[in-house]
Amino acid sequence: MDTAGELFERRRAALWAAAYRMLGNRADADDVLQEAWLRWSRVDHGTVADPGAYLFRLVTRQAIDELRRIRARREVTIDEDRPAGPPNGASGEPRPVDAVAAGLLVVLETLSPTERAVFLLHDVFGFAHAEIAAIVGRTERAVQQMAYRARRHVRGRRPRFRPAPGEHRAVTERFLAAAALGGDLPGYGTACAADTNPGPGTT
Repeated sequence: MDTAGELFERRRAALWAAAYRMLGNRADADDVLQEAWLRWSRVDHGTVADPGAYLFRLVTRQAIDELRRIRARREVTIDEDRPAGPPNGASGEPRPVDAVAAGLLVVLETLSPTERAVFLLHDVFGFAHAEIAAIVGRTERAVQQMAYRARRHVRGRRPRFRPAPGEHRAVTERFLAAAALGGDLPGYGTACAADTNPGPGTT
């Protein structure tokens, strides 16, 4: 049986890439991975059915926590330096949470609700195709194909849907809540797949 260290090291590159996609900073991604390793080393690994999915969820939640810490630090800095800052207290730089919101807007505009659930559960939260199939009510093979197509749509960034007013904010808040420690990730996937049609402008 593989040791905890071997299980982690085999997935290190993919875990780091997931953290970097969320944070956009190499040092922050390194910090998240180190914290994830410390937490993983304290887990009773005999109780973990799918180490890969567990580690992806752990890293994602750590990245969300780091985003919130970065946001809090920047807000404190803006308050302290407000007289020298841009008008209206703007920092002049996008906040990390705003970067997550921007990424979710691409997902909203390019993916159908079920594609969105498959893409986020697999590529962000590390669920296996079989797990996602049970959540969205499709076969495992169909989920594999959908995940492949979803990645192509997201990379192409060609809008296929027009989000309804307020939908972007709601989806961002739902994502952050699901990614928080103890969040209901299967429930999040079910809710994504059950969303109504994104509205006029679909193709």
